[in-house]
Amino acid sequence: MTDKITVAGVAVDTRHWIGGERVASAGTFTDVSPIDGGVIGEIARGTATEAAAAVAAAKAAFPAWAATPRAERARLLHAVADGVEKRIEELAIVETTDNGALLRSHRRGVMPRVAHNFRFFADWLLSLEHEDFDTRGHTNHVDWDPAGPSVLITPWNAPLMLSTWKIAPALAAGNTVVLKPAEWTPLTASLLADIAAEAGLPAGVLNIVQGYGSEIGDALTSDPDVRRISFTGSVPTAKRISASAAANLTPLSLELGGKSPLLVFADADLDLAVDLAVEQYDNAGQVCLAATRILVEESIAEEFTRRFTEKAAGIVQGDPRDEATDIGPNIHPRQLDKIDGFVRRAVEAGARAVIGGHPKDGQYYAPTLLTDVAQDSEIVQEEVFGPVLTLQTFTTEDEAVRLANDTRFGLAATVATGDKQRAGRVTAQLVAGTVWVNCFFVRDLQAPFGGSRHSGVGREGGNWSFDFYCDLKNTVTAPKGWKDHG
Repeated sequence: MTDKITVAGVAVDTRHWIGGERVASAGTFTDVSPIDGGVIGEIARGTATEAAAAVAAAKAAFPAWAATPRAERARLLHAVADGVEKRIEELAIVETTDNGALLRSHRRGVMPRVAHNFRFFADWLLSLEHEDFDTRGHTNHVDWDPAGPSVLITPWNAPLMLSTWKIAPALAAGNTVVLKPAEWTPLTASLLADIAAEAGLPAGVLNIVQGYGSEIGDALTSDPDVRRISFTGSVPTAKRISASAAANLTPLSLELGGKSPLLVFADADLDLAVDLAVEQYDNAGQVCLAATRILVEESIAEEFTRRFTEKAAGIVQGDPRDEATDIGPNIHPRQLDKIDGFVRRAVEAGARAVIGGHPKDGQYYAPTLLTDVAQDSEIVQEEVFGPVLTLQTFTTEDEAVRLANDTRFGLAATVATGDKQRAGRVTAQLVAGTVWVNCFFVRDLQAPFGGSRHSGVGREGGNWSFDFYCDLKNTVTAPKGWKDHG
């Protein structure tokens, strides 16, 4: 195994980052680009040994990092953000090669957001406080104490952005971090290690272990020295992590799957509603928040479907490095087979593909809209994580809410309506961590983010992130009892 590979002209180290040093493994795994199926390189394949070493490094670095003044921690996080901004083009092309998302999106939105993650939580740290309050003359003072080493396990659909959404607040809180990036997309995490080191982040504060969750996940999540675990991914994996963490009562934050609805009422701006619906194909449907269940008021369903079909026909699917491309490939042949299996079973059960319904060349799946689907069917109830939408109709507001809430998930929901009062009534009844009204994917880092039901446990963002990554302490001081040491 070579220590470095070159990806689109960018040198990427293939080894782990542990205790401020590059660490090799005896074994490797093959990283493949979804764009053309070509091999990118062989990546160090972590074992329980590397997992334990990373946690040990995080534990050793924790006391000094926790004691580092807030202003210095914030300065270092801003320095990391500076490093990200200097390398946006490199990060963008490497991540596009690795996960197949649009290069133009990485350049203009995703990588700038990575830098913003660090800046936002650095600044929020400096303003983090709770006003002292009085209890019968006694003073209550709240502190956010660093909790300890934190294990962060992140997905492949937005690798660096979702990793830093967790890394930044954990480091700002004074915790040290062990990151386990998704094995299908490890490369930008390795580049982040270089950036953090160049920014002056002390050794052991950020550690990165690559490999398969099935081989190192339990070693990371069951380690008694780990005091926080944040995971984004599937429900089955979350259950395994929860069981692993239970022995040590390690607090968890889990952001899991979604089967979100888009409710379109007859009083909505129909062109806006169609735009919102077609937008759900973004990133080849590999977005946990995507509103994949379109619920349309029956009186406008025919016109909505006609306009949707016309709009979707203009989607350009192809090489994500091309500026004209709207949708790139799906991440892996296994994921493509999974998507196609969902669609084939739905069609066999009576669904009709209005558009799409089949794979294309390589790892591309045609944008698909299925109608004539039953509410209790697999395609309506289970997350596909591909460019596949279903369309159902409703006749009353109550029916729309019932259908929207009738899954085991509760991550997000989108409502299209021209009636402000209706919007208020409907959003109040929807089970979701985030609800958008006449818009989609507008996110502010100070807002709480997470899911209900099987879509997750806990919330992160703003104060909620610090509440999770810290041990909150309330100190109550009596007004009397002080001795004069003058």
